[in-house]
Amino acid sequence: METFEPWSPARAEQIIAPHLSREGALLPILSALQETFGCVPREAVALVAHALNVSRAEVHGVVTFYHDFREAPHGRRVVKLCRAESCQAMGAETAARFLLAALGLPTDAPWGGTTPDGAVTVEAVYCLGLCAVSPAALVDGEPLGRLDGMALAEAVGA
Repeated sequence: METFEPWSPARAEQIIAPHLSREGALLPILSALQETFGCVPREAVALVAHALNVSRAEVHGVVTFYHDFREAPHGRRVVKLCRAESCQAMGAETAARFLLAALGLPTDAPWGGTTPDGAVTVEAVYCLGLCAVSPAALVDGEPLGRLDGMALAEAVGA
């Protein structure tokens, strides 16, 4: 299991500083912050914006645009469920709702999330390239196909 440092503005500034002379420093800075803290904390957005002389909105836009950046640390296990057309046509929605319910996550709120105990994070992705074995998911980076809700829950240990 990954362990992350607790948020510290001073530590964030140490992470940001070596990247400032780089062309296109924003993505490397955000990646380094996430690698250290497990996410890009909201407090970091203002620090990064100030350091790069860009708006906070621009930094926030990049954090929220790229699916791999997160504003809160992910769970010990990460499930990425395909939400593309092929998987939807083959029952991904039913499997997803089953898994979310099994994990105690809302099935009607903004999609996905992390269990309260931090055990599992469920994320939506839009095409894993596994259309031939729809519905598909990545569980801790391992591709799984032809899933139904029960198989998905078993793969996650829910």
